[in-house]
Amino acid sequence: ADQLVAIIDVTAEMDDAVGDRTGAERAERIEERSDEIEERLLEERGGEDSGYKVEIVSLYNGGLHSAYVFRTYTNVKLVMAPELQIGFFGGDPDNFTFPRYNLDFAFFRVYDDEDRPLRTDEHFPFAADGIDQGEPVFIVGNPGSTSRLQTVAELIFRRDVSDRAILDFLRDRAEVFADYIDAFPEEAEEYDLRNVLFGLLNSDKAYSGQLEGLADPVILARRGDTERSFRDAIAADPALSARYTGLIDEMADLQVSKRAAQDGFGAFLALTVGDYASPTLHRALLAFQIVNARQQGAPEEATADLMEQLMEVGNKPAVLDQMLVEARIRGFIEAYGDGERWILSLLGGRTPEGAAAVVVENSALADSAQAVEAVRTGTIDANDPALRFVGFYVPALVRFQGVVAQAADREAEIAALLGRARYEIYGTDVPPDATFSLRIADGVVTGYPYNGTEAPASTTFYGMYDRHYAFAPAYAEDPEESPWALPDRWQTPPEGLDLATPVNFVTTVDIIGGNSGSPVLDADLRVVGVVFDGNIESLPGDYIYLPELNRSVTVDARGILEALDHVYDMDRIVVELVDGALHEDEAAADAARR
Repeated sequence: ADQLVAIIDVTAEMDDAVGDRTGAERAERIEERSDEIEERLLEERGGEDSGYKVEIVSLYNGGLHSAYVFRTYTNVKLVMAPELQIGFFGGDPDNFTFPRYNLDFAFFRVYDDEDRPLRTDEHFPFAADGIDQGEPVFIVGNPGSTSRLQTVAELIFRRDVSDRAILDFLRDRAEVFADYIDAFPEEAEEYDLRNVLFGLLNSDKAYSGQLEGLADPVILARRGDTERSFRDAIAADPALSARYTGLIDEMADLQVSKRAAQDGFGAFLALTVGDYASPTLHRALLAFQIVNARQQGAPEEATADLMEQLMEVGNKPAVLDQMLVEARIRGFIEAYGDGERWILSLLGGRTPEGAAAVVVENSALADSAQAVEAVRTGTIDANDPALRFVGFYVPALVRFQGVVAQAADREAEIAALLGRARYEIYGTDVPPDATFSLRIADGVVTGYPYNGTEAPASTTFYGMYDRHYAFAPAYAEDPEESPWALPDRWQTPPEGLDLATPVNFVTTVDIIGGNSGSPVLDADLRVVGVVFDGNIESLPGDYIYLPELNRSVTVDARGILEALDHVYDMDRIVVELVDGALHEDEAAADAARR
């Protein structure tokens, strides 16, 4: 657990190090100077064993740099987490929606060096009385990433090419995993494949919402208006004009250049992403690089990292592995066509299914231990079918990577310059894109219009039970398969549980992926909830914030306390949250509440 204790502006130091360098040299100097600053500031606080750490955070696409100093606590223990069915109530159908009825929370306790619960002056008290509609709230958290400073041309490229390729990939792999899970439920359970499928479906929903927003001419027009105002501000100032004129147009030209390689965005996506890739093809790509490096006389240490990566690639069931190889072949054909010479060689006159079977059934790289041994000892056959498979597509991959890399270096430089220009013109009136660094955002508790009616500001346990029972007939043959199934202890409302207690509420606070788990504070800086999601209308929030409909979804502190008290009978946690008193055991806490 990290506690932010200081933010230090180091922009001047970073700019001095970078100067007018570009490309790889620029990136190298940024890394070197970051390491120097981090080491210096850490030494000022006692060095590596002091319990502190320092990170350089870049804002405005590298236009501004800050050193974040954290106090680190390593003795952290889980106190309580509810059942998956109640934390993930509604499953994928309810994901990114509202009204919601989720108790998606967990409690951890931080301990000091002597294994005692940490006492700290800096903390937010828990609000047992919650929050009302119309009241202001603040979310303190680490939003992951946004693209609100990207140019319109970049957004259009994402809409037409890169994000479209990602969405197609997600849907294809979700179908593969769903088919396998249906056919082999026991193996799916052993390999935790339902969680993999949920990750794919979750990302599918997110990218679908983002692409729908980018297809909305009103949203793009609003982004275009903002960009024109930015251009005008640059043009109106001779000093700014001298440094920044033409950069937005150059960025647009780079997007055009990348379209020459657009087929590769889908074909070569996630080649080595462990959850979604064929382990045989993943190992084959690593083995291909190791074998080539050795043939060119590279010393053993030059391939040590690749060898380590190879050792980390675990096995998947052979049938699933083959299905993933087949999916990769289909992706190649969809991107480049079935007449491409290297694809014809890869297929060898077979169907995608047949070619995939040859690879998985006959390659030494289909098994983790066998693959590591063969590559380590240099006994891997040059005609191994998986190795040959990779050899057929690598030239196309290298061409694709070359085009993208050439554009990417200049894109990063332009983005940093435009970030600096925005900061010079607008200061902090225009916030930087999210970077997983600590942010504070404000808003109010309020509902919104949706689906031809109104979404309330908050939901209650009444609604949770209604959702559970309303869907029960559809899952009568297998109730546990229902996304709205409740854990056993929740099936019948426990005595004393007030069903009118708020469970979830929505706010206008601007959040993004990465904010989940962030505390929601009231005007007195008391915790009134824990944010865990956004509504479906929030998905375009990656590149534009629309306060009319964008809502963050929060677990209500009152719902948490009600569940702890009447469902889980955890008086000790309730007393600690509400009164700040830590009792020895449940009996002592129960006695203190009487």
